[in-house]
Amino acid sequence: MSRFDSYFLMKEGDIPAYVEDQLPDYFGPGAKTTVKEIGDGNLNYVFRVVDQGNGKSIIVKQAGEQLRISAEMRISTDRNRIESEILMLQDRYAPGLVPKIFKYDTVMCACLMEDLSDHQLMRYALMEHKTFPRFAEDITTYMVNTLLNTTDAVMDHKAKKELVKSFINPELCEITEDLVYTEPYNDARGRNIVTPENLDFVKRELYGDRALHLEIAKLKFDFMNNAQALLHGDLHTGSIFVRPDSTKIFDPEFAFFGPMGYDVGNVVANLFFAWDSGDAAGNGAFCDWTLKTAAGVIDLFKQKFLVEYAKKAGDIMAKTPGFAEYYLDTIIADTAAGAGTELIRRTVGMAQVKDVTAIADRAKRVRAERINILCAKDLIMNRAGIKTGADFTAAFLRAVDAAGAAL
Repeated sequence: MSRFDSYFLMKEGDIPAYVEDQLPDYFGPGAKTTVKEIGDGNLNYVFRVVDQGNGKSIIVKQAGEQLRISAEMRISTDRNRIESEILMLQDRYAPGLVPKIFKYDTVMCACLMEDLSDHQLMRYALMEHKTFPRFAEDITTYMVNTLLNTTDAVMDHKAKKELVKSFINPELCEITEDLVYTEPYNDARGRNIVTPENLDFVKRELYGDRALHLEIAKLKFDFMNNAQALLHGDLHTGSIFVRPDSTKIFDPEFAFFGPMGYDVGNVVANLFFAWDSGDAAGNGAFCDWTLKTAAGVIDLFKQKFLVEYAKKAGDIMAKTPGFAEYYLDTIIADTAAGAGTELIRRTVGMAQVKDVTAIADRAKRVRAERINILCAKDLIMNRAGIKTGADFTAAFLRAVDAAGAAL
């Protein structure tokens, strides 16, 4: 009988025996391994195991029963099953752009997966103001292939409904519904984190803007009811590993069937956060790259989407002339909204981003936060008219000008 026959939260000392129990041939007999817990997120424990003899390595990722940032927030460990199954599915749709899963263990709620330590977490790379010329190409291939292939336009409708059932993710969706679509606009649970110098600004621009609240209410209920495609659900630069020649997307534990633009918008917003960091450091060339890349993400996504749609759409009505373009326009409007809600929730909500929080100069941080909020409101309120990458960057630059004037 194995000591891993019932769930417990593992520590570093448990991991070598666990890997041997699950994958006895992975390191081989007599291997001397070291283990380090490297988790940087709010939900899971991530262990890197390395054979000191030959350098071979593996990652063990275990789901805890409560958030690392709040013991009061308890969530189902089934999210690790969802993540593992989705990564295996996405590896078929977008090979080479996600890590390999070697095994998922339903008892310990843990997966054993490819080690990507030769890559760098994208958020930290961007905070060092590194640039990645192939990122827009890779991320749009990933998004088009994983999103479009799981829509009713492409999938058999019954098969899609079965997938929807498999990836219902109520507890993590509730986190998004609260932290993205509710609390940033009213601080309903007192969990928002607002820089004191921006408190009056936030009260005016977010808590007091009733027209904005109406649009957010529309977006919240669309998020909850529009099972358009299988989303990553948390596609930010902390869920992406990069090298100059490689991009790997991981951590899809928030995955469920929802509006495609939510994923695309998250990517754009996190490039804008990178701009905040570069601007605070006075790195104009890096800032230019972030805006060019954000625009490229939109334009390449649109271009690739229409090409793949023409090849793969199977539903007879989905082939109606003009429908693909209409469908794509709705996705880009949702993308504008998704970018806006991400900009706001990461600026005032309880789960913020280091691109902004690490800005040491107080005045520059205050300015960055105002830029994010003003850009977000522009994108949300005017989403129906936003069509191109240039429209997204124009909204951001308008916010830069407006924030400067506000100070």
